[in-house]
Amino acid sequence: VFMTEISPKIGEKFFRPATEIYVSIPSVVYGWFGLTKLVPIIRNAFHPKMGGFSVLAASIVLALMIFPTITTVAADAIKSVPNSYREGAYGLGATRWQVIGKVVLPAASGGILTGVILGLARAIGEALAVAMVIGMTRSFATSLLSPTSTLTSEIAADMGNTAQGGEYNLALWSMALLLFVISIVLIILIHKLDNG
Repeated sequence: VFMTEISPKIGEKFFRPATEIYVSIPSVVYGWFGLTKLVPIIRNAFHPKMGGFSVLAASIVLALMIFPTITTVAADAIKSVPNSYREGAYGLGATRWQVIGKVVLPAASGGILTGVILGLARAIGEALAVAMVIGMTRSFATSLLSPTSTLTSEIAADMGNTAQGGEYNLALWSMALLLFVISIVLIILIHKLDNG
């Protein structure tokens, strides 16, 4: 909203290019940041058993990774709302915040939700950055400070080390199928939002 409605000149000149730079940063850089900065902060603040490798660290790293994607798509959606909508609302006596909250954001809601879904799709498919900070243990997390593993990390780590057709190999293929189904559902949602 700030980049497109409040201060579009500053948003287009400074914030948008900065946000788009963060979209292109490789995931290993986010993982390295989490490993060297975030894990020690969590370790020193909460003193968990695994020394900071946790669901909390992975969640923060993923949030930092998907924020630029969501922001860029949402800004495009808000910018694409026709000016006639704004002018009509101003003509009826609406204030700036009423125009943003009652006209612009509802009109751009499909594009904003598309950005959120794209960000979630990136988070679901992420393996490397998460594997660097989550602890990679084969156990269910009991709290935000517990280590665990993710579907993508397990598939990437173990697929080459299992016997073809073996029980664990079939379990990994089932995990891959589950990720594929989740991705298809997210793609269908994006198409529904774009058409609706």
